[in-house]
Amino acid sequence: AAANCFPLPLSTSTRQYLRPCLWIHPPHSPDGVLSSDVKCLKWHAYLALRGLDHIAVRTDVDPQGAIDGQLPNLESPAWVDSKVNVDDDSGLECYKDEATRDESRAWVALLEGCVHAALLVVQPTSAPFSLAEAKSHPIESILTLPPALLSGLTSLFPPFGTRIPRKAIQSRYWDAIGALSERLGTDKWFLSSKAPTALDALVFAYLHCILHSKDSMRIEVTHRVNLVAWE
Repeated sequence: AAANCFPLPLSTSTRQYLRPCLWIHPPHSPDGVLSSDVKCLKWHAYLALRGLDHIAVRTDVDPQGAIDGQLPNLESPAWVDSKVNVDDDSGLECYKDEATRDESRAWVALLEGCVHAALLVVQPTSAPFSLAEAKSHPIESILTLPPALLSGLTSLFPPFGTRIPRKAIQSRYWDAIGALSERLGTDKWFLSSKAPTALDALVFAYLHCILHSKDSMRIEVTHRVNLVAWE
């Protein structure tokens, strides 16, 4: 399970260390560790999956005090870049080849489009990705995405400017989760990558938020054994 890669519990000390400090929205419960916000959790997961096991985490920072008034924020020492291989000369980002790397872009678009829109629909008043995000990023704009690089997924996206009814959003969400489960199969990492990638972090973040969401969202994941076991 991807969650087992997290070096829990992460430090919440506010003292200054020469190590990364991630500012995130708080967890669902006071005794939780993982952020309740999908964007924050994506970064939390990425850092943990890439082996950064001494990460300071702060959940006491108001979004208004963050850069651009949004969380997450990451204070990152220079040595972190070498640890996560951001300057990898291969340019493959831990994917096995260029085609797989390009395919990953389509899955990112699918998650941040169809799945994210479905979360907004079922949780319109829940914190933290709720009214503030819905006002600045209406569902229609979230679903208006550039064509996916994986041709089999392009039909899931509506044409530019189309208003998407609630049932259509739900239907696209069902299709997205089904496609995600089928593509994962029994692999350890998505797209058969040799190591966890940014896509794995994003998938984990969305699955975790879905499993803490309403039944109408959660059931699509819970009856797919490989997704539950992976998360």
